[in-house]
Amino acid sequence: MSVRRRPVVVVGAGPVGLTAALVLARGGVPVTVLESSRDLSTASRASTFHPSTLDLLDELGVAAPLRAAGRKVHEIQWRDLEQRVLHRIGYDALNGRTAHPYRVHAEQSRLTPLLLAALEEHPHAEVCFTSTVFDVRPRTDAVRLWLDGPTGLRTPLDAEYVVAADGSRSTVRAALQLPSRATEYPSYALRVVTHTALDGLLPDLAPLAYVRDSRQSFSVLGMPDHWRLIFRMPADVPRRQAVERAQVGALLRRALPSCADDVQIADAHTYRLASFVLPDYRAGRVLFAGDAAHLTSTAGGMNMNCGLHDAVAWGRALTKLHHGPADERVLASVAAERRRAVTEKVIPRSEARTAGLDDPARLRGALETIGRIAADPQRTTDYLLKASLLDCAPRPQLTH
Repeated sequence: MSVRRRPVVVVGAGPVGLTAALVLARGGVPVTVLESSRDLSTASRASTFHPSTLDLLDELGVAAPLRAAGRKVHEIQWRDLEQRVLHRIGYDALNGRTAHPYRVHAEQSRLTPLLLAALEEHPHAEVCFTSTVFDVRPRTDAVRLWLDGPTGLRTPLDAEYVVAADGSRSTVRAALQLPSRATEYPSYALRVVTHTALDGLLPDLAPLAYVRDSRQSFSVLGMPDHWRLIFRMPADVPRRQAVERAQVGALLRRALPSCADDVQIADAHTYRLASFVLPDYRAGRVLFAGDAAHLTSTAGGMNMNCGLHDAVAWGRALTKLHHGPADERVLASVAAERRRAVTEKVIPRSEARTAGLDDPARLRGALETIGRIAADPQRTTDYLLKASLLDCAPRPQLTH
């Protein structure tokens, strides 16, 4: 049996998988991306791109069109239920630390077509849709993947290395019998979507605002064509009940007492919040990235950004290996570094964003801390460096 062999195979054509593939292709490494779906996902998922990520996407030539498709966020606000601005922190404190002193709000489905189009410019890169990996077999000098292809035939494909970017229910991870159980947080998220221009109803509203009030806390995100209100819901409130029109209406009247009747609800849906970190991001010649390697609280929009950072780090490391003279110790180093970024920085910071929201004393203390940070330029810069993951992302390799 003749088996096709590729230097690198990436499993998953989401933003993480396509980013890894593009780094490899631009580095001259032949790469194949396998995606089980017929096309790119258009699901509403992550929506925040931090400065650290924009710097890296700029290297890949996709930051400019992503900015054009998204909404720039130049400051973070903290507000109360009366919609008074309690504190604000401007991203201009990052001037000189990044080429992108702002964050961009855009659906991740705006990024994936840009990555795919860039990838298609490289003849040594290929993306195979309707190609489902159903088994993974490590070999001495390769990894054998078994695929269900579009013709219905089951075929083998050998890869010198595999980047598993196939999400939280990773088939690759399961095939290798690696740990997969995530720990659920004691709350879930309710996302309410409206096309009503909230900044026309609430004076001086920024596209990123945290309403922090002992009576009701939530987050507000301004997207290019809609607004999102995100609530943390206790687990004892059934998810089916939380999205009922009457329940959402009552919640909005509590959250936006001055203008709830003017807000048209376009959609309301829930999603789970869970924490998971793979014990080792490397299993021999298989490397894990994004949700296949870690899940975190969505607060702060860090998990997808961290996954994109994983992709860049793996892509650079495999490019060095392909061209030499690096050896496989670079893979062990990247695996450890990327895992530390999640366990020591991303998870603690993300969890801290929503800690104590139901405790008036802790909430008051947290707001006082934000006030002290906002009043101190050095502390403001430090806060934004951490919030933007600039202290744990791969460094840009271009000089701006």
